[in-house]
Amino acid sequence: MRTRPHTLAIGAAASLVAALAVALPQSAQAADTSPVGFGAGTTGGGNATPVTVTTLAAFKTAVTGSSAKVVKVNGLLSLSGQVDIGSNTTVLGVGSASGFTGGGLRIKEATNVVVRNLNISKPLAPADGITVQESTKVWIDHNSFSADRSHDKDYYDGLLDVTHASDNVTVSWNTFKDHFKGSLVGHSDNNAGEDTGHLKVTYHHNHFSNVYSRIPSLRFGTGHFYDNYVQGADTAVHSRMGAQMLVENNVFASTKVAVTTSRSSDVDGYANLRGNELGGAAIEISRQGSFTTPPYAYTAEPASSVVASVTSGAGAGKL
Repeated sequence: MRTRPHTLAIGAAASLVAALAVALPQSAQAADTSPVGFGAGTTGGGNATPVTVTTLAAFKTAVTGSSAKVVKVNGLLSLSGQVDIGSNTTVLGVGSASGFTGGGLRIKEATNVVVRNLNISKPLAPADGITVQESTKVWIDHNSFSADRSHDKDYYDGLLDVTHASDNVTVSWNTFKDHFKGSLVGHSDNNAGEDTGHLKVTYHHNHFSNVYSRIPSLRFGTGHFYDNYVQGADTAVHSRMGAQMLVENNVFASTKVAVTTSRSSDVDGYANLRGNELGGAAIEISRQGSFTTPPYAYTAEPASSVVASVTSGAGAGKL
């Protein structure tokens, strides 16, 4: 969470500076040192001695296993498909231009994983930019996801998908740009037996720009979507198959439908809205939800300051 600059009159007292810092929303004060939301408590590799890699082969070796590890990626690495990330791992991009293109990362049957400060671009189907499957305690923070919309919608896969009963995930301060299918939570209408009671995900302070839909699309689970900035979407937040969504203090611009609970599935979802700036976008709420109080501490800054916070603080290179 990043501080926005303030101009104070010459000679202003130190006490006034302190008062302003206290008055700022929690989300605007500093870059997060730990996740807020359902992913709270995720530490990744913690204080393990970092290992820096510059090749894909070295990266694949470095992220295997469940021992505590911090792996720094230096450079933009091309790959096909996905690389599996072991438990108790932090993957951290070096600078503002490191990461992966052509494929992505898979967190499968793992726990306690942090992914930060990466550029992840053009994940060719069937590879997502990041896939989280059968995993718990995951923090996806300050990454830049992108593709293009000059190809068919199925040419690339999802930028960030959370599936197969994964739980306790926080997605914060990322940018998602130029894509059709943004972030899918719950892969199928037919997976209730595995997913019901799971798929708890928090999205906050993310910037979705020219992403057509799935911002996010959530089945069966519980989602908290707050302080995000959505530009140029056809359908943004989509709650379906009985999912519960709290949509709070977001800004929607040039968006057709900000929130829907009644599309594309036989069973509608649920949603509660508060404090959003819809910018003329429609809402399609067929069922109001019961999820109004998240089970964790957080402070949602008002929608009036979200655009400034997110455009200055989200994405790789902003830590």
